[in-house]
Amino acid sequence: MKDDKRLKRKIRNSYLISTVSMALVLFLLGSVGYLMFVTMIASDSLKESIAVTVELRNGISAEKRDRIAQQLSAHELVRAVTFVSKEEKLEDSEFRKLFGNRFEEVLDENPLLDSYELTLTSHSENQEAVQAFLTEAERIDGVKQVSFPAQLAEQLHGTVNRIRLILLLFSGALAVISLILLNNTIRLAIYSKRYLINTMKLVGATKGFIMRPFLGNSVTQGILAGLGASGLFLASMYGLNETVPGILTAAEYEKILLILGAMIVAGILLSLIFTWRALNRFIDMTSNKIYLY
Repeated sequence: MKDDKRLKRKIRNSYLISTVSMALVLFLLGSVGYLMFVTMIASDSLKESIAVTVELRNGISAEKRDRIAQQLSAHELVRAVTFVSKEEKLEDSEFRKLFGNRFEEVLDENPLLDSYELTLTSHSENQEAVQAFLTEAERIDGVKQVSFPAQLAEQLHGTVNRIRLILLLFSGALAVISLILLNNTIRLAIYSKRYLINTMKLVGATKGFIMRPFLGNSVTQGILAGLGASGLFLASMYGLNETVPGILTAAEYEKILLILGAMIVAGILLSLIFTWRALNRFIDMTSNKIYLY
């Protein structure tokens, strides 16, 4: 009687430990996925931070200026087009501070030009495409010149790509380590029941009959682990948002929900796959090897 209670307690503790371990692994994988999502968003924002300035000739009509804006915005590399008048430029505080005087005291008219400030998409890392666009923009009737900090853009894109590669390798390594830990956890849980599996074989149970309850338990375990990981992830996101208010946008909430669902699905699938592999190993093993294992 005491031995039966001890055995049940041992199996229950093994089940609990493997479920908690699986939840922690899924939480780590979900956190890595969210980190990659945030990194991609940040890197795209950095790539879009460099603007192209398209200066217009003096004296062009409002209709012609609007046509130029339509031509610029129609290009696939352009994300946004903002008109900046020469009066706005003259009144800019930074511009005034740079030159330290008022142009009206020296010149009779405003020497600056109206312009369009273009925000490019993240595809602007393609230097050949950007150069072709700049050449095309300069040929538009009414455009005087196009300015683009090519060297700064090249350095920025190179730095961002290196950071993304490092984070991708780091995330990949974490994912591999997590999957190995999850596989070993489930194998140990099945290993603790190897004698039960062997007994079922000895009484004539088929392979499918032996595997069915274990696979059913693995689905339940995967769901519980996924829910536990989701709870940990939500608590972490709540703490992050409380620490830095407004850091989570509506788009990120959608991604968070996607990650939560992915953790539950991943918990079920990974638990099934690793349990099936471990069961195959012990079911196909001969009795004498099980006792020597």
